[in-house]
Amino acid sequence: MSDKSTSFSIKNWSQDDQPREKLLYKGKASLSDAELVAILIGSGNRDESAVSLCKRILSSVDNNLSELGKLSIKQLMEFKGIGEAKAISIIAALELGRRRRGEEALQKKKITSSKSVFELMQPIIGELPHEEFWIIYLNNSNKVIHKSQLSKGGITGTLVDTRLVLKTALEVGAVGLILSHNHPSGTLVPSQADKAVTLKLKTAAQSLDIKVLDHLIVTENAYFSFADENLL
Repeated sequence: MSDKSTSFSIKNWSQDDQPREKLLYKGKASLSDAELVAILIGSGNRDESAVSLCKRILSSVDNNLSELGKLSIKQLMEFKGIGEAKAISIIAALELGRRRRGEEALQKKKITSSKSVFELMQPIIGELPHEEFWIIYLNNSNKVIHKSQLSKGGITGTLVDTRLVLKTALEVGAVGLILSHNHPSGTLVPSQADKAVTLKLKTAAQSLDIKVLDHLIVTENAYFSFADENLL
């Protein structure tokens, strides 16, 4: 049994089949998603190599890395050969990838369209299982100078702290605001609560000559813009 167990260790594969060696000699772009994940877990189980195991895990989520990132530690541990440490490694690596996308979007900074808002916010809220409401603060060149979470959970007018929004706007010197929240259900239809919150913040901001430029509803792959639909 021990011979069978060790025969699937990465160090016993041919060089072409070793993900670490392949990355070293052929570059990271040459590796498949399964091979990259295999490097994270290091070994498979008695019956399959790390790459085979990772192919099976990815197949369970239709080879979609975003869906893989949504699996919990418990769900990953249902696969033979994935213990708690390996599950944590996978989740940590995918979370780093998600954060990197967010940083890359933030580096663009200047908001030129609703699409640029989506690119900024999707990595942050697009895949969350719960709702979050965020405010993006802009200067007079439409560059992002600050962004912050306003509330977490369902959106209602009572959860929106208008004073906090305006206080922050004055502190950072913002002249424009963009509202953004996600719909975990995937629907892109604004609710009455969404519309009420938009009107509440727009009216309050106007008294300080601050404009609400847009409100985006963000889902994993798409968005709805109040400005594009002439709802502001």
